[in-house]
Amino acid sequence: MTSPAEAGAPATPEPRERLGALDVGSNSIRLLVAEYDPAAGLTVIDEVKDQPRLAQGLATTGRLDDAAMERAMESLRRMRDVCQRRGVRRLAAVATAAVRDASNGPAFVARVQDELGIPLRLIDAGTEAALSYRSVAHHFQLDDARTLVADIGGGSLEVIGAVNGLVELTCSLPLGAVRLTELYLGDGGDDLDAVRRLRSQIRKRLRRGIGEREWPAVRVVGSGGTFTNLGRMAVARRGGTPVEQVHGLSVSPAEVEHLLEWLATRTPEQRRAVPGLNPQRADIILAGIAVCAELLAFTGARAITVSAYGLREGLLLDMAGAGAERRSDPLRLIREFAERCQGDRRHLEQVRHLALLLFDQLGTRLGAQPDERFLLEAASLLHDVGQIVSYSRHHRHSYDLIMHADRLNLTPRDRALVALISRYHRKSGPRKSHPEYAALPREDRALVRRLSALLRVADGLDRGHTAIVETLSATLLPERLEITVVPRVASADLSLECWGAGRKADVLEKLTDREVVIRTAVG
Repeated sequence: MTSPAEAGAPATPEPRERLGALDVGSNSIRLLVAEYDPAAGLTVIDEVKDQPRLAQGLATTGRLDDAAMERAMESLRRMRDVCQRRGVRRLAAVATAAVRDASNGPAFVARVQDELGIPLRLIDAGTEAALSYRSVAHHFQLDDARTLVADIGGGSLEVIGAVNGLVELTCSLPLGAVRLTELYLGDGGDDLDAVRRLRSQIRKRLRRGIGEREWPAVRVVGSGGTFTNLGRMAVARRGGTPVEQVHGLSVSPAEVEHLLEWLATRTPEQRRAVPGLNPQRADIILAGIAVCAELLAFTGARAITVSAYGLREGLLLDMAGAGAERRSDPLRLIREFAERCQGDRRHLEQVRHLALLLFDQLGTRLGAQPDERFLLEAASLLHDVGQIVSYSRHHRHSYDLIMHADRLNLTPRDRALVALISRYHRKSGPRKSHPEYAALPREDRALVRRLSALLRVADGLDRGHTAIVETLSATLLPERLEITVVPRVASADLSLECWGAGRKADVLEKLTDREVVIRTAVG
């Protein structure tokens, strides 16, 4: 294995090259192995995490503890073996706050390189923040908003502020979960009082480090283990399953405050049994959520959005040479996933084209809001992904694949809606006897009905996967809805397309209370 640092500037990897990203943090050591393909982007192959608590004792001694270093070496040895078994060709390994701040940090880096052959690189706070931001910007549309990206590690809090996608603030503060726990919550006293004292210190640090007037009412995105655990606990408290995908989940300040207060009344043993909380974080979660609560109070943000991706993926993106221009397309990850599922690209783009024509002409009459257009686009591109499992029930497989895809740049709500719209592109339409559909709020059930109605007709209009329909016009008359289709070639026979659309117009007929008539503009 070679490292980008050894080879100079990172070169674009070869198709299907295995890449590894290793993050040696203050609390956790994490490995991400991915395969790069120019068409599909990065596909995660393996992920390994361990929590040797490398920063244990650092806040009081200024040095890495001998026992902590031994635990870290053992974790790194296992991860090196995983890289070898997985055929990793290039490995990027970085050490962050704990090693950076320790007086014996450079010696630990040298030991890792000498004993394990891992090209560990000690990075500064600015580089750490930039890598976290790159990962978040890869998954969220940040080009039209004021955004603060917060990454709470074991030793530090990295804050990156951006306006319309341009970074204007990079700040590293000594507010890591392990560090704060050792300094303020390790005396075994009243946790509620200790948390109050801790929050006062966090508040002062935020004011000095960020500045009170520069980032009011900003969007806040949280990256790192504190935030993913926060998201899973929030899901559990809402009555959901803690293992649900939390990437893109929004957690309100009230939820954060209630959760922090409740956890502070629990013993560490009781916290280990809290649904959604990793038991290994039970002793440091109070400090992490206290930072989150103060960050929300400081900015006045309405919610914090959870990012399930962080520094490691930023490393992989650097290695793959993923440019900023690719991150600006909110449909890019969706197209990449459809490509990985071996979708018929021409058919998917044709269905998207026709579905949007129907939406633009009928959406308002059906009660659709403008932001629903994106959901229809996404479902159009994803509706056939289930064919990689089997054709006969591919609509149901599409639902399952979309719900469990590791990255689609969709919030949990949007993911569920897109999955259901895709699921109803064929066979029966939405029914309350289907549990996933019945569980939706009334307004979301109406959204699924109208968008799946449009998707069904659009899919039928490309029944032969020939993309022969160039455009269409929809006219809503008192007794019927006429959809007139125009072929790309005047002499083309569109009988198959008209038949396919007519068979799938049932949901649209119920919505409009009219017969749907499909006809061609010629013949």
